[in-house]
Amino acid sequence: MSTVSDNASGVKSSGKGKAKSPAESVSSGAAKVAAKVVMKVATKAASKTMAVGSTPTSMDELLALDGVSLNVPKHGDVVEGIVTDVTKKMVLVDIAGKTEGLIVDKEYEAAQDFIATLHTGDKVSVYVVSAENDRGQILLSFKRAMMNQKWDQFEQAMKTEEVVIVRGMEMNKGGMIAGVDGVRGFIPTSQFGKQYIGKLESLIDTPIKVRVIEVDKEKNRLIFSERYVSEAQVIAQKGEVLTSIVEGEVYNGTVSGVMPFGVFVTVEVPIAGAKPEDKKGLGNIEGLVHISEISWEKVENPNQLYKVGDKLKVKVLSVDKETGKMNLSIKRLGDDPWVTIADRYQDGMTISGKVSRIAPFGVFVNLEPGVDGLIHISKIPAGKEPKVGEKLDVTVEKVEPEARRMRLGLMLTEVPIDYK
Repeated sequence: MSTVSDNASGVKSSGKGKAKSPAESVSSGAAKVAAKVVMKVATKAASKTMAVGSTPTSMDELLALDGVSLNVPKHGDVVEGIVTDVTKKMVLVDIAGKTEGLIVDKEYEAAQDFIATLHTGDKVSVYVVSAENDRGQILLSFKRAMMNQKWDQFEQAMKTEEVVIVRGMEMNKGGMIAGVDGVRGFIPTSQFGKQYIGKLESLIDTPIKVRVIEVDKEKNRLIFSERYVSEAQVIAQKGEVLTSIVEGEVYNGTVSGVMPFGVFVTVEVPIAGAKPEDKKGLGNIEGLVHISEISWEKVENPNQLYKVGDKLKVKVLSVDKETGKMNLSIKRLGDDPWVTIADRYQDGMTISGKVSRIAPFGVFVNLEPGVDGLIHISKIPAGKEPKVGEKLDVTVEKVEPEARRMRLGLMLTEVPIDYK
């Protein structure tokens, strides 16, 4: 191995005095080592050939005759090896191949802290970056081998439901980025316990106990759950909660997430058989209030109405006890205003309202929560276009409860030309 070390230490070429790269330096040394191996095997094989009376015709036969087997690594393999040399620019590892493997250049830089602890003879795991480059060398990586092992550890932790300690790094719209041992994972907002709702920023740069709930190394996807630790008992009670929840009932809840398509609410459900005043008899389960179930009025952005941590009441529309999914409603806590609309508005009556939105075909006027009527564009005189928020006096032209529509007209002091 001294031959490899001498050649790998950065010797300059005698011709031009130009320093060789680590890979170039080791190339000639590795070749000499391989040659020595072949010579040693050939010498032993020669004596055995005389004994058996047959001559090997290939390198494989020659190695087989001496009982030597070479490992042929493939790109992506993680293999065990023995450190044979450590320099300031590279590490040589014997992986029982036709030549030693190298950790050089970027792979060396990426693992410098680990390399500083290595000694000749140490047993290590390495990742095969290239089974053979253009110089016939095997290129290896410590960092990628370590990452592979870490992903395997995450998969094992998920199977055994082991608690892992991560550190909060940064927030995004969907939750928190968290890191552990140089690997980044994600904790969705919905996977935090109720005690942290609205306080996630306080967990930045602090250790957090989590469970691994999803691992996909190929997609670099690692998902954690904090609530599987802090609310382990609650989650274990989920079956009881699903059995106890009643469709059509109204429950107290806390907003646990706000998305463009709706609001997630963690609902408190009394466990069957528990007394109402017994807080320990309450189970928690998360459900979704779809954007269409937030209000009888049109909702453009749920974030304008709710934030994480808000307390509210919800009505259970449906529960899928197999999947645990639950659909909730806020608007159904009150009556549908269109059911009795004909009792309150008759054709020809005059009322006041406020412009709620403007469309290319006309203007919508809000008359009461959940009830908007339309003034068609043809009914609005040129230069008299109202603005959003403006109060208007209008006449009811036609009420259509089943279609949830109402046609309105402007109250005019004089009838314009072409008014229909």
